[in-house]
Formats: sequence, C-alpha cells, structure tokens
Amino acid sequence: MRVLPPLRSERLLDQVRERVRYLHFSIRTEQAYVHWVRAFVRFHDMRHPAEMGAAEVEAFLSWLAAERRVAVSTHRQVLSAIVFLYQKVFGFDLPWLAGIGRPQAPRRLPVVLSHGEVAAVLEAIESVEHRLFAELLYGTGMRLMEGLRLRVKDVEFERSAIVVREGKGRKDRVVMLPAALVPALQAQLRKARQLWQQDRADGIAGVQLPDALERKYPRAPFAWGWFWVFPQACGRSIRAAATPTAVAAMAAPSAATMRSTRASSARSSARSSLRASTSRRCRTRCAIRLRRTCCRPATTSAPSRSCSATPTSARR
Repeated sequence: MRVLPPLRSERLLDQVRERVRYLHFSIRTEQAYVHWVRAFVRFHDMRHPAEMGAAEVEAFLSWLAAERRVAVSTHRQVLSAIVFLYQKVFGFDLPWLAGIGRPQAPRRLPVVLSHGEVAAVLEAIESVEHRLFAELLYGTGMRLMEGLRLRVKDVEFERSAIVVREGKGRKDRVVMLPAALVPALQAQLRKARQLWQQDRADGIAGVQLPDALERKYPRAPFAWGWFWVFPQACGRSIRAAATPTAVAAMAAPSAATMRSTRASSARSSARSSLRASTSRRCRTRCAIRLRRTCCRPATTSAPSRSCSATPTSARR
C-alpha cells in the first residue's frame, strides 16, 4: 500500500478533504465522499468510524439499499467512500473491506432522440445564450461543466476546434467546432468581452485559475484569453477577497439554471407546445464580492457527436 503523509487536520471530515486533495481527486469526488462519510457516522449515532467494522458497514449499506432504495451507482459510490475512509484516511489494511460485494449495474438501453426531437428541444429554449450553450454541448459532445468552464483562449476558430481542459479524469482533448455555431459564438464572445472590460474598469479581480497558475502567472487572471466564454453577471457584486469555497459556490446557479432550462425545454417539447419556462435569469444577488468563476468538471460522460449526424443519448 502506498505510504501517505500524516494528516494535519483533527476533525474527521477535514481529514477526508485533506486526503482527497492530496491525491488530486476532483471536487465532485470530495463532495460525495464527505457527504457519505457524514451520513455513515450519523447513521451509527455519531460513533467514530475507527471504532466500527464490517458489521456496521454492512448495516449502513443494507439500510441504503432496502430502506432508501438507492440506485446501484449510488450504492457503489457509498462503498467507495467508506473504503477510501478506512484505507486512505485511517491507513487500515482490513481484509473484510475486500469481502464486501459491489452490486452490478443493470444494462439499459439509452433514450435516443431523433433529429426532429432534438431540434424541438433546442427551439423550446427561449434564452439566446442558453440555446447557444445547448447547441454547443450537442454539437461538440462536451459535458455540462466543461461548457461552463470554457475559456476564450480554448476556442480556435481558425482550426474549427475547441480545446477541452481537464475533462473527465483530468484529461485534455480537442473537439470539433460546428461551423453553424461560429457566428453566434463570436457574438457571445463580444458580449463576454464587454463584461471583461467592465470588470477591468471597475477594478474587479480576474477569473479563477486552476491549481497554482495564479501564483505562477499573476497577470493571467486579468487576461482576456483566460476569461469565460459564458460568464455569469453575478460577478458584478463580488469581491476578490472571497475564499475558494465561496468562489466555487457562486458557480452553482449557472449550472442549475442550465439543467433547469434543459429539463423544462424537454418537458415542453414533449407536450408539443415548444415553449419552455426558461425565464429564470442567470444573474444572482450576492452579499459579498467574488471574482468571476465557474464550475469544476462533471463526473458524467457522453460520446462525442456531430451536430448533424449523431443523435443525443441520455441515461434513463
């Protein structure tokens, strides 16, 4: 087993966060592991996990499956969180961990939309910016968070390509930029540049940079190339002195808005009304000032697809 450095944190959940960040897991993995470790402790009346064993783990997993009726993927995620807790945080090499079975997810047929259905969903999105965002995801195969994290420098019109940074598994890749979206995307960049210029004039700090790039390149956060293609206007009322946790929290409304828009548009097109309830604004009111920010990458995956050839698929 790999020898890990001793933990500096004293609280259990802080120890989980510290170990996850040391191993460079994604922010989504950190949030999921912390959530399930907290639920595991609360299920056993706040007993410390170091004092529990296989019987307590099995009881918790059985309760989730029988009473909460969680999905197979959730069941496996909970087990992974508990295994991580005992092996990586506590450093226990317990043989009973390997004996706990992992349920197998059933194979299901994907829900495939025809070209007409995809067009109906896209037409049902009233917001021009949201429609462009949905068309970009469909045409390039990018995930939701990858689109929200897209920066100006990664859109290459000359090559008709988009560079996706730190996708699933922290891997970079290049996707094709549909020619039909070039004019609308250029218009979106002009609107984003206006917000960028306002930020510079108002003295608002630049965007968030990954890892330690902000210390390595102090002026990069203020450069136009690092700005978001789809910035959120909540950055107008944000101060640069906010913590990274607050920075990440401010990105959540944009992802929630896009999910709400997509769901409402699909429901509307299914009723053949072609009118979606997408009037919710992307702007949020904030009591503090942060820098403009965006979400981390999502943990879902989808095949790369052409805007004109391949239908969209989704899990049931």
